[in-house]
Amino acid sequence: QQYWWFYAVFTLFVLAVLALDLGVFHRQAHEVKYKEAVAWSAVWITLALLFNLGFWFYTSWKLALPECAELVKSMGYASPQKAANDVSLEFLAGYLIEKSLSVDNVFVFVVIFQFFAVPAKYQHRVLFYGILGALISRAIFIALGSVLLQYAVVIWVFGAFLVFTGAKLLFPHEQKKDLSSNPVLRVMRRVMPVTKDFHEQRFLVNIGGVRHATPLLVALLVVEFTDILFALDSVPAIFAVTREPFIVFTSNIFAILGLRAMYFLL
Repeated sequence: QQYWWFYAVFTLFVLAVLALDLGVFHRQAHEVKYKEAVAWSAVWITLALLFNLGFWFYTSWKLALPECAELVKSMGYASPQKAANDVSLEFLAGYLIEKSLSVDNVFVFVVIFQFFAVPAKYQHRVLFYGILGALISRAIFIALGSVLLQYAVVIWVFGAFLVFTGAKLLFPHEQKKDLSSNPVLRVMRRVMPVTKDFHEQRFLVNIGGVRHATPLLVALLVVEFTDILFALDSVPAIFAVTREPFIVFTSNIFAILGLRAMYFLL
């Protein structure tokens, strides 16, 4: 609890970067080309590594203070430097795990955008708000995980779930990628009329005094829904390498921030 300001500063940093991204670099809707995707991929990876470096410097300094001697000993480390090294490696391992698991999301994005025929120049806008929602949902999942994983039985349940999802990868089966039965899509069509055509990059439009959702909004909601499903195994996976919520949160967020660039790159 005493490090709440870490979360506050980090969240403000992320929001500032996202505002700069949408408000300056992608103010005008355009198709993200390969070179731009490469540049943004490099930016997000560099930011993650710089953060890890800064995190290492901070923990090296903090844990070397006399008042932290008992804390280092209780963590089972012989020296503050060894503790700082391991903490930084936990962030790096968590980041690599989440980055690897993000590949699943990328191919789901392809399926969603093809199904809704989302024009290339509007795809970045959908992913921007989709990832913004993912940041919120992941924060909730991580907060719940940090509480639930204090109980041994929960660890076994999540472990079994990860083994089950991993085993499914060993026995893949072909199935038609049809989103028409997606529960989000079905509920959306019952709640609000959906236009057949896109209205530039708008999510909602008024037609004859009635508010309609555009296919862009429906695609966004499906993106959000699928990310929640992916979080069910990605969050427990990172808790396998660290129990520190701040490391889980930051490594998860950095991996998510690079999702858009990874999608356009591939």
